[in-house]
Amino acid sequence: MGCGASTTSEEDTIERKRNQRIEARAKAAQKKNESKIKMLLLGAGESGKSTIFKQMRILYGAPRTEDEIRMFGVVVRSNVVVVVKKLLHLIKDMDLEESLIQESEENARIDGEGGMSYKEAYDELNKAFIDSIDDEEEITSEPSDDWVGYSNRAGSNANKEAKKFLKYQFCLKTLWESKASREAWKNGSKVNMNASHVVFLNDSDRLAAPTYKPTNEDILLARVRTTQVVVERYMMGDSMFEVTDVGGQRAERRKWIGCFDNVDGLIFVAGLSEYDQTLAEAKRQNRMKEALDLFKFNANDNVFAKSGILLFLNKRNLFEEKILTSHIADQKHFSDYVGPDRDYHAGIEYFKKKFNECVGENSNKEIFTHVTCATDTNAMEAVLGAARLMIIKQNLANGGLL
Repeated sequence: MGCGASTTSEEDTIERKRNQRIEARAKAAQKKNESKIKMLLLGAGESGKSTIFKQMRILYGAPRTEDEIRMFGVVVRSNVVVVVKKLLHLIKDMDLEESLIQESEENARIDGEGGMSYKEAYDELNKAFIDSIDDEEEITSEPSDDWVGYSNRAGSNANKEAKKFLKYQFCLKTLWESKASREAWKNGSKVNMNASHVVFLNDSDRLAAPTYKPTNEDILLARVRTTQVVVERYMMGDSMFEVTDVGGQRAERRKWIGCFDNVDGLIFVAGLSEYDQTLAEAKRQNRMKEALDLFKFNANDNVFAKSGILLFLNKRNLFEEKILTSHIADQKHFSDYVGPDRDYHAGIEYFKKKFNECVGENSNKEIFTHVTCATDTNAMEAVLGAARLMIIKQNLANGGLL
């Protein structure tokens, strides 16, 4: 009997200690979760929020794997094909084909008959990118073995377009050298051209090289549509931040609601340069008007009543270039703009005011606004550092510690 009682007592002690360890771990996990700062990135499609998400990875996260880097190589090459297709449509719509013929004739007299003319390059690209049926069997030249097998990561369409880039790179390089192409490029907003991809067009030889490896700048400029909720955690200073990125297109916004619980900081991103562009998914809707409507809805939502709200007016570099030729007041939604044309600072102040007006007059919520260029890593490091401090301060105030 004595032995039996002793055994039971020992088992109870072991069980009690095991339960204590479980409880301690649970409390530690709870404390860690409570100390975690949850940030949510919102904005309309192509505003640049996913670029900011990638900047956080560069600044605070682990280096990308070789597999991820190669995947972005496929994406970059496919991005070039997408932008060239839009360029071809613009050349035709603007009746610049005759200009291509004249340029070709002038160059032939100067340089001789050798090589490919601008018009020949244009015709070849139209045949390959516009007139042909996109069929994998049409692609006869394969990329090097290093680039095969990333279709699952980049998408089968991106993989197919990356192959076309390699096959027709000389043609697109030739066409891009023409004055007609540069003239069409100035009107890129008519077809929602990704203006940042001019970097890729200017450097197509590097992108086509067998040894090509995407740089951080390439990865930041690469356009990959976000179609799922992506969450990553970073140590920013002494604090753990959990950052959530979601798709900005209308079809993706139904997924947003599941990310709204217990958000400490909301970063809303709007593209400054998109005041004269329309949505990819709704051709009649102005992008900036869409951003203003989205911001108004979210900034006044009770779910963010205690959240710090940061407004990133992004793409300042593109805005500075565009405002020289595209006037704000010419857009029907912004016809109340009375500032001087071609004035970068006046334009920014106008849009700042527009977003501030989205917050109700009786609201005490303060909006922290930053004018940003998401592809500038050094500048974004300073902006994100300021954002981190603001959100920490907001949390302390909510907890009655300030």
